Parts: sequence; structure tokens; C-alpha cells
Amino acid sequence: MIQKKKLPVLGLGTLLLLGGSALAQAVDTIPGMPPVVDPKNIYTETRAGNLNPEVVQDPPRIYVPNLRSNNVYVIDPQTYKVVARFKVGKSPQHVVPSWDLRTLWVTNNAEGTTNGSLTPIDPRTTQPLPNVAVDDPYNMYFTPDGKSAITVAEARERLDFRDPHTMEMQGSVSVPQCKGVNHADFSIDGRYAIFTCEFGGYLAKVDTVNRTVMGYLKLSGGGMPQDILTAPDGHKFYVADMHADGVFVIDGDTFRETGFIPTGVGTHGLYPSRDGTRMYVANRGSHKIHGPPHGKAGGVSVIDFATDKVVANWPIPGGGSPDMGNVSNDGGTLWLSGRFDDVVYAIDTTTGATRKIPVGQEPHGLTVWPQPGRYSIGHTGILR
Repeated sequence: MIQKKKLPVLGLGTLLLLGGSALAQAVDTIPGMPPVVDPKNIYTETRAGNLNPEVVQDPPRIYVPNLRSNNVYVIDPQTYKVVARFKVGKSPQHVVPSWDLRTLWVTNNAEGTTNGSLTPIDPRTTQPLPNVAVDDPYNMYFTPDGKSAITVAEARERLDFRDPHTMEMQGSVSVPQCKGVNHADFSIDGRYAIFTCEFGGYLAKVDTVNRTVMGYLKLSGGGMPQDILTAPDGHKFYVADMHADGVFVIDGDTFRETGFIPTGVGTHGLYPSRDGTRMYVANRGSHKIHGPPHGKAGGVSVIDFATDKVVANWPIPGGGSPDMGNVSNDGGTLWLSGRFDDVVYAIDTTTGATRKIPVGQEPHGLTVWPQPGRYSIGHTGILR
């Protein structure tokens, strides 16, 4: 049902040449992880149009999990029309591309029950496959070596390491100080990940090789961290905080807070541009978990990676609630769910002009497919 092969590392030689000499700053990655092409920019392989041969035949689609209607809507990005919909498990939260790019997993965490599941989708046919029973999968990530899926059991305060194909349990890491554990990203060498703790204002640093907690960090303000994104240098991290209305800057190696960038009300989702120079920040327009529709403050801020400055703000016309999503293959459109408005936003990344497509009830972590890159580390399609 689900292919188990690993993809070849594409576009790399044994030596990577910069300025005519062998790359002296080669990153010492964990075994099995594809090499880092450029230590100054981990997003070089996710540039516009750089599709892996494994995904070029996958039809372009936007997969939208609707939390309250327990289904997935499928949008054709060329026509902006819903072309399919199907039922999944209870409380679908995110659509997560697998490490090998051959399966899209819908994380159905069955809020308040023990009936969690994952719904695999074949991106070649765009059709769902039978559910796999998994306890409380709020979100899912993949270790950069492709050896493990990490299902984020938010209600259980636990990270479950699983076989990335069968989802059989390999082992668990308890994170008792990380109330509401939900989002993560990885260091440049894959040796650690930082997870956000939504209820309590903490971050948790986890050793991905030894599967241990390396420490917790209390943020200086806010108190409701959401998405997290690794900077192009692979050492700095950005943390969206829905109560602080901005982005905390974290030195991942020393695990300390180094700055804060104000953006907008209800800062939530973080996504890199296809050229790796900017970060799109979704401001949900409310501090509430279940906010009102048409929030006047809902919009997107654009941060320049080089300066950590906001260079543009794009309010949602008529108000809105931009949440989670990703950027199109060509980099021209930012696709985000409108969490409290039952719509999806297609935002022009040059002008900020916005189109709205009606979907199901409470859309959440949509993914854009296919996307450029060699492999996925999870969430709504964070590729490297």
C-alpha cells in the first residue's frame, strides 16, 4: 500500500564545489541524512520548480483538512475549484507529506477520545487509503534521516517515534513540561529538534538520535507558542506566539532567546519563500483558540531573513483568520487555511492580493502538493 523505498539524493556530488574549492564547511549530519548542500541556506533544494522526479507526475492539488466536518477538500490550484472531497478520521488537523514524498498523511487526533488515526493519501491518484490506528496524532514529523516518523501526541504530552511506513511504534519520549506540544523543526545537522508547547509558553529541545529531552526554555513573553521554523543558517529558529503577536528568535544550539519581531494579532504559521530570503507569517487575527470569523486583524506579515525586519503586511480583505498552509511550487502563491471563516486563501506573494475558496468546517493544516525538495521533515510540507 505504502512504498518503503528511499529516494536517491539528487543533484549532489561527492564533493560540493564553492568558488572552485571543495566545501570546507561541510555539515556533519546524522547518519543517513542527505548532505546539506549549502551551510548558509538549508532551503537551496526547495527553490521554485526544483521538483524531485518522484513527484513530477503527481497532479497539483491543495489538500485541506477540515477539523469539524471530519473531511478533506481537494482544490485544483489552477482553477481555484474544489474538485474532490472525502471523509477521514475524527478531527483531522494536518496533511503531512512523508519523508520519501510518496504518501500524504492526514493526522486525525480524535480530540477528546482515544480513536486517533492517520489517513494515507496517494498523491499520484489523489485518493485516500484505509486508515491506520494511531493514538492522538495531532501533528507529525520525520527525522531527517528518514528512519522515524514522530507523531506528536499533544494530549498525552508525548512524542511517539514510529516506523515511517507502517507506523508501528519504535519508542516514545515523554515531555511533561511541554503542555500542548504541537509544532517542531530541526537543526541543520538533524541532531536535535525544538518543539513548541502551546499551553504554558515553553519550548522543548529533543535529541533526535538518543530520543531524550535536552531541556526546556520558557519564553520571556506571550505564552502561546505555535509554529516554529528553522532559519536558512540552520541554527537560528523562529517561534510564532499567538499571545505575543509576533515571532521570538531563538539560538537553537545554545537554546536561548535572542530577539523578538512584532508582526500582528494571533501570530500562528511560518513558511519560507521559495528563494529562501523571506518568511511568511500568518497572523490569525485573534488570541482565542476558537476565534470569531472575519477578524479585522487577520493577515500576513513578510519578514526578511537577512535583517529580521518586517518588509510587508497583507491584511485579508474584509477580515480573516489565516492559519496553516504552504507556498506553491513556483513560489507565486501562499496558500493558507482560513480557520474561523471556512475558506482557503490563495495569496499572491508579490502583491498580497487574495482569493478565497469556500471549504469545510474549520480548515486547519493544509498542504500544497507537489512541492520542490529532496525529502520532507513533516508538518504541512517543510522540505529540504
